[in-house]
Amino acid sequence: MKRGIVQIMAGQCGNSIGAEYWKQIAAEHGIDLHGKQVGSVEQLGNGASVFRLAPDVERHIARAILVDLEPGVVEAVRSGAAGQLFQPANIVNGQSGAGNNWARGHYTEGAELVESVLDAARHEADDCDVLQGFQLVHSLGGGTGSGLGTLLISKLKEEYPDRIFNSFSVAPSAKVSDIVVEPYNAIFTLSELIENSDGTFLIDNDALYNICHRTYDRINPSYADLNGLVAQTMAGITASLRFPGQLNSDLRKLAMNLVPFPRLHFYVSGFAPLIRAEEEEFRSRCSVRELMHQLTVGRNFLVDCDPNHGRYLTMAAMIRGDFSMHEIETEFSSMQLKHSAAFVPWVPNNVTISSCAIPPIGHARSATVIGNNSAVAEVFRRLLQQFQAMFAKKAYLHWFTGEGMDVQEFVEAAKNVQDLVSEYQQRGEMDFDDYVDNGIVEEETIE
Repeated sequence: MKRGIVQIMAGQCGNSIGAEYWKQIAAEHGIDLHGKQVGSVEQLGNGASVFRLAPDVERHIARAILVDLEPGVVEAVRSGAAGQLFQPANIVNGQSGAGNNWARGHYTEGAELVESVLDAARHEADDCDVLQGFQLVHSLGGGTGSGLGTLLISKLKEEYPDRIFNSFSVAPSAKVSDIVVEPYNAIFTLSELIENSDGTFLIDNDALYNICHRTYDRINPSYADLNGLVAQTMAGITASLRFPGQLNSDLRKLAMNLVPFPRLHFYVSGFAPLIRAEEEEFRSRCSVRELMHQLTVGRNFLVDCDPNHGRYLTMAAMIRGDFSMHEIETEFSSMQLKHSAAFVPWVPNNVTISSCAIPPIGHARSATVIGNNSAVAEVFRRLLQQFQAMFAKKAYLHWFTGEGMDVQEFVEAAKNVQDLVSEYQQRGEMDFDDYVDNGIVEEETIE
């Protein structure tokens, strides 16, 4: 039975990361860049969840839709190394671009293209025996990925209300950006994701640059370096959906274990080991403890926030390689006991573990962690400060109101994100006794 996941890659950022991701997971499943199966049946695993057979020839194609409001990026992907992994009918582009304007992507230019994208999504969804859900790869700060991306999620949510909607969302960084209105775009997008996403894996360029500088000694990392880091982590996150293993989960189980309150579905994620070339031998001998040490200190997180400034509401980990389940469970129990203060006490058994014997390409062993940590609010606070600094002066508003937006939408979006920050802070700081004292938990239920 094909329990499929349909991926939508929107905008320049989403298509660049998405193309790298599909190259990595094709290699993991023994599929070459022409879609031919060159590996074993065991290596293919549950590849039907993300690949399907092309109707005309015996080759695998990605369950993916490539979207942009200008032709340049999608044409580069189509003509690139991974181009033959994608169905031509699933490549949808406009001509004029979004001009880094969320309103153009959401209300005007994007609205003209959205039905074509929805048709492609419906076709992919119909091909699945059981549709698990959709995952969107995009940026928060541009125009297409943010504006059109959130429009697509809201439209698909109407058609498939009982399916899971995840996003891999790249937050803007003031250090590496040249788009002045990114804070506006990011807050509008976050406000939409609060309402329509079931799980958002946050990524930011600050963290990616820091990893490249600190771990790989690359002062000026290329976009290929940054995209490779993200794709590697994405492959780890989805491994439990693509390969058989112990305690594997699907998208719904993942959301059930990670989201204690509907609005608090923004995750930090990380991958280990991340090592220099001269430490190559470490790849084959790292233990669960060593992998978890890299991840629990937060240096390998793809989000620039300090997990020590908050607490984990929940956590999920995917361990890949030749480990025994006993070793994994023992180390995680020890980790939770040692770092008990880092977890909220009112969620019992709030760490979910799954394992897969098939390692990622280039590693003998690896670990990927997903954390719902209240420190993620640091990212939202930074964006809100930048948003409010411009909005207080009414700077650049005419570019958005000229596309049909109302000034009140700025106010409402900022308030929605500010409420999210407050809720994360409240839930992260409260202990179990506070919940009883505030009437959130009835004492009778405890006895």
